[in-house]
Amino acid sequence: MSLRSAIPLLLVLGLVAGCGVARGSGTGDIESSKPKAATSENIQGRWWTWAASEEESTNPVTDTTGEFCDRNQPDDVWFLAGTFGGTFKRTCKVPAGRPVVFPLVNQICTEQQCRRFMATATGKATLDGKAVTPERMEDDNVTVTRVAGNPLSGEEGTTTSYACGIWVRLPPLKPGRHNLTIRGASGNFRTGVDYTLIVQADQQA
Repeated sequence: MSLRSAIPLLLVLGLVAGCGVARGSGTGDIESSKPKAATSENIQGRWWTWAASEEESTNPVTDTTGEFCDRNQPDDVWFLAGTFGGTFKRTCKVPAGRPVVFPLVNQICTEQQCRRFMATATGKATLDGKAVTPERMEDDNVTVTRVAGNPLSGEEGTTTSYACGIWVRLPPLKPGRHNLTIRGASGNFRTGVDYTLIVQADQQA
C-alpha cells in the first residue's frame, strides 16, 4: 500500500475493468485464482472499503502482528493487507474454503497519479517457497466507503476515485500452516509482509 500522504484518497482491495496480467518467473509459479465474477474493479473497490472499515488502532493495515486480520472480512473472500511502509511479520488464521486476495503494492488517487504510480510499480510474492503469479490492475474507477478514524483519511463517508496496483488472488489454501511473503515497491515507497497463515479444517468459510 502506498503512503497515506499520497492518498487524496484511495483505499484498497479493489478492482476495475481492463487489467493486465504479469508473467510468471518460471514453470513452478503458482497461478492466481481468477473467478469470472471477481473483476479487477470489484477486487480493488471492495479491498479499499475493507481497509477503510476499521479505525486505525485495530486496522489490518496498521496491525504489526496479525491479531486484527479477521476484522470485517467478507463472506466470500479473505483479504490480506500490506503496510503503509516497511516490513511486518504477521500470523493470521484463515477459514478453510476461502480464496485469499491481497495487493503487493497499490494506491488510490487520481487517474494520472495511478499511471505514474504503475510506471514504477513492482511486486512479488511466494507461497511456501513457490513464486506466485501477480496481476496488474490499472486505472479502475472505484467507490470506497470509510468509517470515522480509519487510517486512510480519518473521515467517514463514500467517495469515488481511481485505484491501481499489483495484486494476487489465490484459490482456497489447504488446511495447515503456510508461509506467504509479500514485497512491493513504487518509486521510493517499499512495503512487505511475512505472513504465517494457519488454515484449520474445522474453520469453514
